[in-house]
Amino acid sequence: MTKLVLFCHSLRSDWNHGNAHFLRGLLSECRNRGMEVVGYEPAGAWSARNLAEEIGLAALDGWRAAYPDLPIVVYDPARLDLDSALDGADLVLVHEWNEPALVARIAAHRKHAGRYLLLFHDTHHRLVTEPDAIAAFDLDGFDGVLAFGEVLCEAYRRCGWGRQVFTWHEAADTSIFSPRPEIAKQRDLVWIGNWGDEERTAELGEFLTEPVKALGLSARVHGVRYPPEGKAALAEAGIEFAGYLPNFRVPEAFAASRMTVHIPRRPYATALPGIPTIRVFEALACAIPLVSAPWEDCEALFAVGADYLLARDSDEMRRHLAALRADPDLAASLAEHGRVTVLARHSCAHRVDELLAICRRLGRDLTGCEMAAAQ
Repeated sequence: MTKLVLFCHSLRSDWNHGNAHFLRGLLSECRNRGMEVVGYEPAGAWSARNLAEEIGLAALDGWRAAYPDLPIVVYDPARLDLDSALDGADLVLVHEWNEPALVARIAAHRKHAGRYLLLFHDTHHRLVTEPDAIAAFDLDGFDGVLAFGEVLCEAYRRCGWGRQVFTWHEAADTSIFSPRPEIAKQRDLVWIGNWGDEERTAELGEFLTEPVKALGLSARVHGVRYPPEGKAALAEAGIEFAGYLPNFRVPEAFAASRMTVHIPRRPYATALPGIPTIRVFEALACAIPLVSAPWEDCEALFAVGADYLLARDSDEMRRHLAALRADPDLAASLAEHGRVTVLARHSCAHRVDELLAICRRLGRDLTGCEMAAAQ
């Protein structure tokens, strides 16, 4: 049986930690294919600690409602036995939101004692915006890099990774993210996103609060780390702020709303074009009409005008939202087309197929795990 070991910041918590969304879906899909999987997260992880402090310790087990059998190990970094953790591993993924010391330990283990394939998984903009932060990682000993967009791949190639870096986008776990037609519509719009460390403060005003206020839409926002001034801006626009929402409950929020928006953080709209947030994949999988703030889909992941609408400024956002409210046929067409695209190209099943193909290119054929992408 093929064994996959994942080291990440957290699987238990998605509090300001969107990477947990895809990683849970990835492990779940691999396990469904008959692979042995295990995820390792450090005790006291920042995301988990904040979730427990804000919601309560029980929230760290909340994700089990969606993934009841997914094996994880919460470890003490000072006592982690890598020989034991990596025993029998065929493939090891190390996500970039790990401490450099752990990454260096795993790299050294691979060079001196490991026969497994070792891949570094990067889903952040730091290589482009904060190159020193990524330079702190010792990747000598890794077999390759998985980067969640072609523009990030190019940055790694410039760093000398050549043919050992691969574009590997995030995707929707379609076992969780799907339409919920039994849920009645309760509002016009929902946006699910965190404040963003000032990386999209102006954009939230231009593409969310201003259009919602101008149209008089009923709207709700879920997210964390909103400062008082951010909550005040939402309230002034008549938008309900509903705080943290566990990711496995997001499909319910989408189902209760007529539309949603995509507001990328500034680095993804400028320094790293072509990389959407995972919310785009998840929203389209749930068949909710989506309007995006400026974002260059240079890898043609989706079709503008068919899968989603693109607003170049606040006025265009307002026009698109008004059109979706007034035209149910337009909204239904957009929702259906977006869902079909995700099911055809952007599920976790597709990403597992891509991962297995990457492993073969690196000389490791993990046979017995091939399945057609979920339909």
